[in-house]
Amino acid sequence: MTPGPTLQQLIETVAADAAGGDDLAQLAAAARTAADLEEVADGTLTHFVDQCRRNGRSWSEISKALGVTKQAVHKRFSSPPTFERFTLRAKGALEGAAAAARRLGHNYVGTEHLLLGLFSQPDGIAAKVLVAEGLTGDGVEAAVLVLTPRGGSTVDVPPFTPRAASCLEKALGEALQLGHNYIGTEHILLGLFRDEEGFAARIMYDAGIRHDAVRERVVEMLTGRGDATS
Repeated sequence: MTPGPTLQQLIETVAADAAGGDDLAQLAAAARTAADLEEVADGTLTHFVDQCRRNGRSWSEISKALGVTKQAVHKRFSSPPTFERFTLRAKGALEGAAAAARRLGHNYVGTEHLLLGLFSQPDGIAAKVLVAEGLTGDGVEAAVLVLTPRGGSTVDVPPFTPRAASCLEKALGEALQLGHNYIGTEHILLGLFRDEEGFAARIMYDAGIRHDAVRERVVEMLTGRGDATS
């Protein structure tokens, strides 16, 4: 296994980043470095846990590989954020995502299913934006099946993949950036762009749809409609 950076290498990196600074400047640089390392490490684990789930590995197998309990790994990697801030349409989109996963025979809810779920709320801002950008539910489903063939799962309540849960968390960040105290379908849509390796983002990028253009259209629609129940 390729070794990671040593403690001495990290110390030298921090010292270089805070060149000319005093001990407090170096401490601040160390904190930033530690936070960056933690984010990268968490992203790496999330990537491979998601890969294991897509390949049919159970939570028991994953927890054994990570050396933690099944409950701990399930809570960390499959639990979406709490839904207090989600609008009714946003909650409906999540239900639509689960329904899409069941319809396609998948035993999980991935970012691609979240994208499909947005079309289950045709009056939501996300669905209107996607249609305006040239995407349809049928078109997205066809693209999903190219990436992930139809399965044979009969799971009633498919769990969120780590990627999907992470995108829902990022939806909150999108909402806060727009100055909103709720999470609507449009925030879920914007959150899906935040994982460029996720199937949802790949499908939208392949269709020529970009985060900034969608965000601009969302703002225009919100300004024009004054709709806070999206």
